[in-house]
Amino acid sequence: MILPLTEAIPLLLHNLVLIFGVMILLWIVAVAIKDVSFIDAVWPMGMVLLAAVSFWLANAASPASLLLLALTTAWGVRLGLHLFVRWRRNGVDPRYAKIIASAKEKKGWSFAKTALLQVFLVQGPLLFMVCLSAQLGIWRGGEAGALAMAGTIIAIIGIAFETVGDLQLERFRASPANMGKVLNTGLWRYTRHPNYFGDACTWWGIWLVALSTGWDIGLASLIGPVFLNFTLVKWSGAAMLERGLKKTRPDYADYIARTSPFLPLPPRRR
Repeated sequence: MILPLTEAIPLLLHNLVLIFGVMILLWIVAVAIKDVSFIDAVWPMGMVLLAAVSFWLANAASPASLLLLALTTAWGVRLGLHLFVRWRRNGVDPRYAKIIASAKEKKGWSFAKTALLQVFLVQGPLLFMVCLSAQLGIWRGGEAGALAMAGTIIAIIGIAFETVGDLQLERFRASPANMGKVLNTGLWRYTRHPNYFGDACTWWGIWLVALSTGWDIGLASLIGPVFLNFTLVKWSGAAMLERGLKKTRPDYADYIARTSPFLPLPPRRR
């Protein structure tokens, strides 16, 4: 018997309250250390938490549920640890420092108020929304048919693509000789943002696995990968990053002219 989608509401409300509680606790930490930059590492780890809690509350270890939990965990733990290590190494992220400074200058807000209203209380619901496909798919569960297998392959490709892209960037940045230069080899030769492309692939794959549990689940959670794609390409991802890189990397304009902005494609000739 397939449970109607309305019966997932208690689980979703539980998860929403949980993630808000986590964000409040982390906000207290941020105020204590005067830095919100670790929120980037919280984003993927928060999705792992929601997936794990959904699996526990649903109490149904079906093949589709197990796949969704495994994919979300593999993606989230790897990325979360990567971003946490980067934060510990680099310290305050200039993007968040700019947000805090702007709110103080234009609105007279304190660090604590800005961190709460513009970072933690924003990230919580957005994280929850992007993770809807994992939460609802795990709750519904089912067999792992052809659609679920296709989604799994896409998600694994995304995780691998992002992992390799991050490793290549870390090695490039580790060399003092590359200071101020643009990485244009490896995966970065074919897309300006292999890490963002990998993210998108992963969550479209997870969405397909969720869709395999029912069209209603797919429709209800479609906003997740759509929003993620939007934010990676147009909002706080590639668009924001490239505005800064154009100012600090003299060769970046030429790199833009030759390299695909998102989808991996052969470099253009100039």
